Amino acid sequence: MEYHNPVLLKETVDGLNIVEDGVYVDVTFGGGGHSKEILKRLGKNGKLFAFDQDSDAIENRIEDDRFTLIHENFRFIKRFLRFYGVKEVDGILADFGVSSHQFDVAERGFSTRFEADLDMRMNQQNKLSAYHVVNEYDEEQLKDVLLQYGELRLAPAMASVIVASRELEPIKTSEQLKKVLKKFLPPKHENKVLAQIYQAIRIEVNQEMEALKELLLQTPDLLKQNGRLSVISYHSLEDRLVKRFIRNGMFEGEPERDVFGNFEVPLKKVGGLIIPSKEEIKINNRARSAKLRVAEKL
Repeated sequence: MEYHNPVLLKETVDGLNIVEDGVYVDVTFGGGGHSKEILKRLGKNGKLFAFDQDSDAIENRIEDDRFTLIHENFRFIKRFLRFYGVKEVDGILADFGVSSHQFDVAERGFSTRFEADLDMRMNQQNKLSAYHVVNEYDEEQLKDVLLQYGELRLAPAMASVIVASRELEPIKTSEQLKKVLKKFLPPKHENKVLAQIYQAIRIEVNQEMEALKELLLQTPDLLKQNGRLSVISYHSLEDRLVKRFIRNGMFEGEPERDVFGNFEVPLKKVGGLIIPSKEEIKINNRARSAKLRVAEKL
């Protein structure tokens, strides 16, 4: 099954600083591109665990004795690694982008390019879908989703129009949603605004921010000393959380300082922010917004 070219492949795996007999986790398996690169660098006693909640991704399972694929959301990383007797690992890799496969399969409802039912579930077993968000959230909840996750300043007006429209008939498809919100889509920026609307609904459907926070909070316990975290984010909401957690060990506010103004954090950043080269963006346009941050357990 065709998935996508992994973004920043070499840089992300380099960031893990792989030891041959180490234990690693790829929490966003997808098409398996990053996992294959990790396995290339592992010795015969190394181990790689991968997570993916999407049933389609399970078809990309790699046949290798060193590899285990766990069909679960990465927010449960600690629980499922314990099941396999793993309490500490040498590195964790995460690529938070929606896979090209999810964008390219019309019926999944992730892309603004296709007419499709409102779905957007990464785990097709989940009850909450884009249909439920659009048709069952109250106006205040809708406004919050569009404002917080889409960073849309016209979110209050959009929420009001959606609620008024669905009272006449349910909004079932992407095309219907587009028509309902037509007056908010300026011709020159239609795709950009639509992408923000879709992003907001998708993040809510998949509880992406909560899952990301839960994952990050578990990393200091899971990583061995000098173990690495290598994370690719695609929008400012994710990147902000990753950056703050690496810097402060928390998502909001400032850590407590001692009398000398110093504070302790579980991780330290390794190098600076890494973004794709112009060449990579030319080959793979979806890499254009990727940001890689690497951290090490102190």
